[in-house]
Amino acid sequence: MPDNQSKFTEIKFLADKVHAHHWPLDTPKWSDLTIKQVNDSLNNKEKKQIVIKSNAILIENYTFTDIKKVGLTIPLFQKQSTLVFEGCFENLYAHVHITTKSKDYLEIFNKLMHWRFRYFPDSLTS
Repeated sequence: MPDNQSKFTEIKFLADKVHAHHWPLDTPKWSDLTIKQVNDSLNNKEKKQIVIKSNAILIENYTFTDIKKVGLTIPLFQKQSTLVFEGCFENLYAHVHITTKSKDYLEIFNKLMHWRFRYFPDSLTS
């Protein structure tokens, strides 16, 4: 992984699929209204604008902070990449999957790998 200490610039891309749900189980439960709002605004079939900053992930009108357990994958035989993480929005905790099938999915994956290496090195060993 590059040890380039150049200034980080945000990463932007369109997600083909986002799925967020309450997690971990020992955190405050989501209300029925929150579940409906997340399902209606995030867990639908519409493409979503993703903006990755140093320690935050913005998905539409949701800002996820307290990011943990960052995982990245390129599923076998598929031209896509997936980012998985745990984070907090509005004092509620979530497990989130973000998948892009963009033609530049490899470039996005490489940028996300650099971001994870730089800001979440513990995710590489856990």
